[in-house]
Amino acid sequence: MRAIRLHAFGPAENLTYEEVPDPVPGPGQVLIAVTAAGVHLLDTVLREGEQGPYPEPIPLPTIPGREVAGTVKALGEGTDAKWLGRRVVVHIGMNPGGYAEQVVTDAERLQVVPETVGDAEAVAMIGTGRTAMGILQFAELGPDSIAIVSAAAGGIGTLAVQYAKNAGATVVGLAGGPGKVTRTLANGADIAVDYTDPTWPDEVRAYLGDRRATVYFDAVGGTIGRAAVDLLGKGGRHLVYGWAGERGAQGGEPLLLSEEEQAERGVETVYVLGPKMLELVGGDIRRLEDRALDEVATGRLLPAVHRFPLADAARAHRALETRGTIGKVVLVP
Repeated sequence: MRAIRLHAFGPAENLTYEEVPDPVPGPGQVLIAVTAAGVHLLDTVLREGEQGPYPEPIPLPTIPGREVAGTVKALGEGTDAKWLGRRVVVHIGMNPGGYAEQVVTDAERLQVVPETVGDAEAVAMIGTGRTAMGILQFAELGPDSIAIVSAAAGGIGTLAVQYAKNAGATVVGLAGGPGKVTRTLANGADIAVDYTDPTWPDEVRAYLGDRRATVYFDAVGGTIGRAAVDLLGKGGRHLVYGWAGERGAQGGEPLLLSEEEQAERGVETVYVLGPKMLELVGGDIRRLEDRALDEVATGRLLPAVHRFPLADAARAHRALETRGTIGKVVLVP
């Protein structure tokens, strides 16, 4: 089969498209013929040799990628025969291997792709979508809410804008560049501003008048995050899940207000990733996957997808790192 492999940590050009042996499913596993593979910002960090959530750098060579959709074409010993021929989507966990024409994974991880959902959209929801569902648990959105969404044209941002509008909230989208501002407005935001223009906070204040934001979805940190937090009113929630701000995807720091500053401003900063997110679903991350797939199957949410051919994984990485993508990046074999 053909796959993308990384033989040395470094720039996107180190990702090579090559022939590799077909994987073989073991006991309790399935072999999936991949039709869509998700690309995550974390993939670019790991490619550079950073450890991310791993205890140590990933051994090389490796096939990156942890989110795939496709059709089950073979079963390992003891695997339930019901999976054969099924359209499935799966987050394969901490073991990479998704940037390939075929993937092996444990059958217990599989989710059936709803009939009304495309494979690329399913991939967008199995990882990015489940994270969005986890973040939104903390937002307490309703008709009186005013939500500021950073990176509003990105994978999570697109879903947060739609979800907030469905809840009746007023939505302020922050996006990088005129094209992304236009997409954010088309996605349902009441106002969208270009955060590369330093006057954007004034534009938001003019729109809101004497109202103040109630929640800020913070994917960027840095000075953009600071300016957005300044727009929160008393009792506002600052939900932190990213920090891809001025220093780029592989730099930057999360904007976590001290207890003293939170008390002074009358706002609450919550780092929503990890244990806090899982606590609200009893530690069962599949419940977030179920919610994400249900939201897209019923049409309440529609993920934005930016497709690249599998062979162009390096180009996809470069585009993601330079903020040249809209929505979830997906490789198509």
